[in-house]
Amino acid sequence: MAFKMESSQLKIAEKLVILNDRAVGMLTRIYNIKKACADPKSKPAFLSDKHMENAVKHIARKFPVVDARMNTSTFHYVDTMKEDIIKSLGLYYYTFADLMDLKDNILQLLTTMDACQCQLDISLNYELTAGYLNLVVNLICLMILLSRVDDRKVVLGLFNAAYDLTHVQSEASFPRLGQMILDYEHPLKKLSEDLGPLNRLISSALSSLSPVYLRRNITANTWRNAQILSLTANPHQILYAAQTDT
Repeated sequence: MAFKMESSQLKIAEKLVILNDRAVGMLTRIYNIKKACADPKSKPAFLSDKHMENAVKHIARKFPVVDARMNTSTFHYVDTMKEDIIKSLGLYYYTFADLMDLKDNILQLLTTMDACQCQLDISLNYELTAGYLNLVVNLICLMILLSRVDDRKVVLGLFNAAYDLTHVQSEASFPRLGQMILDYEHPLKKLSEDLGPLNRLISSALSSLSPVYLRRNITANTWRNAQILSLTANPHQILYAAQTDT
């Protein structure tokens, strides 16, 4: 007999909080890498080393297929500096690997919420709906920011080449990581594919914002014309609290 887990046992709310916190931290890490790679003074020295020029060009052209052991002449200098390269680029590489794991966890949770037919309405369950929409926005921001990191292919390919020359095998997450980099070359197109099946839930959450947004963004002139703040327009109503869904 198959075991069916109840929605309450999936800890959806807890996962939303945790993943949103992780996404904010990841945005900071990716942004710092973006800044470092864009600045000649702070970018990894190996990327501008003349001795690495042939290896860098090879990686950029062939990524993610980088076979350092089959191209010994091209990667000779990488072989001599492999330990330093792993130490220098490790932080970059494993940040991208963490991003890949985070993306998978976010998409898994969003899919689970859709499969459980969660009802999202900002007026009825604010925390759940806001957490869901924030997670979608954070995912989109992360993948767009990833696509704007300069030399991301070279950084990952060079680290994996050095790792391969040291351990005689590619780093375990590199195949999936390389595919992710290729998939999100055009992030909006890929994101539309990822989030397309979740259209029902995203649409219902966004639709619930419409009446709340309109009420909370009424212009001062409209308030004035409707005498909403007037003490003399309806004096008999002063003692009664206003009823509103917002």
